[in-house]
Amino acid sequence: MNDTGDRPGTPIRLLLADDHPVVRAGLRAVLETEPDLVIVAEAATAEEAVALATGGEIDVVLMDLRFNGGMTGAEATAAITARPGAPRVVVITTYDTDADTLPAIEAGATGYLLKDAPPEDLAAAVRAAAAGHTALAPAVADRLINRLRTPGTGLTRREAEVLALVADGLSNQAVGARLHLTEGTVKSHLARIYTKLGVNSRTAAVATATDLGVIRR
Repeated sequence: MNDTGDRPGTPIRLLLADDHPVVRAGLRAVLETEPDLVIVAEAATAEEAVALATGGEIDVVLMDLRFNGGMTGAEATAAITARPGAPRVVVITTYDTDADTLPAIEAGATGYLLKDAPPEDLAAAVRAAAAGHTALAPAVADRLINRLRTPGTGLTRREAEVLALVADGLSNQAVGARLHLTEGTVKSHLARIYTKLGVNSRTAAVATATDLGVIRR
């Protein structure tokens, strides 16, 4: 990415990635009132966002997390940020659970905002991202801080995947087949999950993890 901090007076070039035209129109209406922000492209799919972000004409991508099929927003974020000189990615979504925020941040998102954020917060997050700074919605920042303070309760991505499939009603054997793991490995993951969450059953693990926002139901 070309650092806009080195180009005083040059507008920050934005890509809007969301599968809902009304949402893109709303974001455009809000952001186009800012003289230092210019929307140069829109994408209705995550795959399209990845393709558009590679041209060198984008400074910041505003990325939804869930698209109607295909690549997810987190996957697109990872694909975009993995490239040299990549634009920054700010996730803007309605979802603030650990199951949503952590994969997006791990994928390289510089910011994470909720769609009910005030317009001034959205513009400020875009400017912060363009300058290489992090911008997080207060609820997301609180979750991350709490996880850092109580790291023992944090499930790994694999453990969260196992528990999500258990929540869907899959047996250990079926979970193993889905994730290409042995049944013994699945049992080991579940044992660690029980210890971290302070529970002793599959039902309790699913309920606790759902309450904590680690998995979605």
